[in-house]
Amino acid sequence: MSNQEIVERAYGHFAAGEIPQVLGLLTEDVRWTESEGSFNGGTYTGGPAVLENVFARLGAEWEGFEPRPDAVVADGDQVVVRGWYTGTHRTTGRSFRARFVHWWTVRDGRLATFEQVCDTAVMGAALPSA
Repeated sequence: MSNQEIVERAYGHFAAGEIPQVLGLLTEDVRWTESEGSFNGGTYTGGPAVLENVFARLGAEWEGFEPRPDAVVADGDQVVVRGWYTGTHRTTGRSFRARFVHWWTVRDGRLATFEQVCDTAVMGAALPSA
């Protein structure tokens, strides 16, 4: 399986709600970075930290949250995905659609790093007021 196919498989599992399968694609020491300024911004190391700080929060706080890729470019162990996030915040009922770019590094057939760049202002507009 190519590095691009591995990344595409992760999006497919996420879209199907198969979070254990997504986690199974990560290296034990995965370094996962969410954009500063986003509701879960920061860098998380290891699958348990990604589960707790990213996936669990997405499931608890958002209805129908989904990253929808529209372009994937691979070069060696680097895979870049461009797409759109969509979702509705469970508390506010506000929906959003925001552009993202994800940069992945694949190591030995598993996802070793993830870096998110996204329109945090659009996402933040769906959140409850501070």
